[in-house]
Amino acid sequence: MDSVAGTPARSRMRRSPSPELLALLQRKFADRFSTSSAVLQQHGTDESTYPPQPPDAVVFVCSTEEVAFVVRACASERVPVIGFGVGSSVEGHLLAVEGGVCIDFSRLNKVLAIRPGDLTATVEAGVTRGQLNAALTESGFFFSVDPGADASIGGMVATAASGTNTVRYGTMRDNLVSLTVVTANGDVVRTASRARKSSAGYNLTQLYCGSEGTLGLITEATVRLHPHPEAYAAAVVNFPSVRAAVDCVIESIQMGVPLARAEMLDALTIRAVNAHSRTTLGESPTLFLEFGASRTQIDEQAGIVREIAAGHGGGEFQWANRQEERSRLWTPRHHAYFACLQLKAGSRSLTTDACVPLSALAQCIDETQADIAEHGLLVPVFGHVGDGNFHCLVLVDPHNAAENEAAEAFSHRLVHRALRHGGTCTGEHGVGMHKMKYLAEEHGEHGVALMRSIKQALDPHDIFNPGKVVGA
Repeated sequence: MDSVAGTPARSRMRRSPSPELLALLQRKFADRFSTSSAVLQQHGTDESTYPPQPPDAVVFVCSTEEVAFVVRACASERVPVIGFGVGSSVEGHLLAVEGGVCIDFSRLNKVLAIRPGDLTATVEAGVTRGQLNAALTESGFFFSVDPGADASIGGMVATAASGTNTVRYGTMRDNLVSLTVVTANGDVVRTASRARKSSAGYNLTQLYCGSEGTLGLITEATVRLHPHPEAYAAAVVNFPSVRAAVDCVIESIQMGVPLARAEMLDALTIRAVNAHSRTTLGESPTLFLEFGASRTQIDEQAGIVREIAAGHGGGEFQWANRQEERSRLWTPRHHAYFACLQLKAGSRSLTTDACVPLSALAQCIDETQADIAEHGLLVPVFGHVGDGNFHCLVLVDPHNAAENEAAEAFSHRLVHRALRHGGTCTGEHGVGMHKMKYLAEEHGEHGVALMRSIKQALDPHDIFNPGKVVGA
């Protein structure tokens, strides 16, 4: 993309469906097919700073077979197909940059099976993480991946999502067993069995995880479940600096404390959270922590972390043990994104993330905050410090070109800083359109060429979400 946020790097030729294809989809799907301008606009808009780029039509599917029908119909004309979950992406993933047909998965939303004995559940792609965990309420198990938004499971697989529980339970990649995928010629493929391990063939499940809808469309997923610990405890503690807070988490992990969650919010984010959620947290860098184990183990773990925190200037711990108390502590963290938007009236956020090795995290965040101060930017910083991932919300007036250019320049410096520290251009947001230009620097030209070869082999006519990840 150009230096101004939201400006596509180059114009792309639109590949719109013919009147005959639109008529075919209309007959097949009736009121589940739409070319309404409002529906198209909704499905061509995400949380990024890119302007809306709507598709030519939207189909609301209810089965894998229906997805395959749409793909085959579009493939016959080489018309693009873009998957849509809940639209919460921030890197332009779902924008119809070449037009085409959007497949909305929101009605493909059944929890198909819960298998406590196997510690797995199978769901359709439109099931949200909240819906799955509600279905698991009486089972004694939960689905751990929590990116904050109530994202769809299919979307979370497509972007290799992670979130607040990653430090203990891993990312989406770590919690996948198998997928059902529709390929570019409309075939339906199951990527693996339900066995906990296999050495049979290539790992197709992980190939599609993180592919952002560019290699195939995920219609079902079998995911790992985790037993609820005997007890939970949550804590909030303030620190004199971001570095002190980060160092506390890193030292705790190095000491072997199995933190369930470890989130850091800087002082600006805390100020936004207080205004939005009407809380009274101290406006200084703050850790939100959670422990999950037996009560005896929690007491032991908490004692270790309290001692480490004190060594880094941490204040008094605010504790919560009951579910309603923990929700009261954690809800403001989950609302941080929307809280930060209110720091600047009428603003949009160029939201970017980076991830570095734990040993480099404190230094990388220090350098990032110095960059923010030097350039006079309004940028709340928070993140999953237990796994080296942090987020920056660059608040800009969407109509102010200078502010947008400054935001893009900051994002560019952040990516290069992360790469210099041995990290990645994105820990969990994905590549989309925004970070395509950094792949060669991160993976090398030969690595990107290999990715393009995979794309060409699986989607030779570039119908799946064109213009994303490795581009055409």
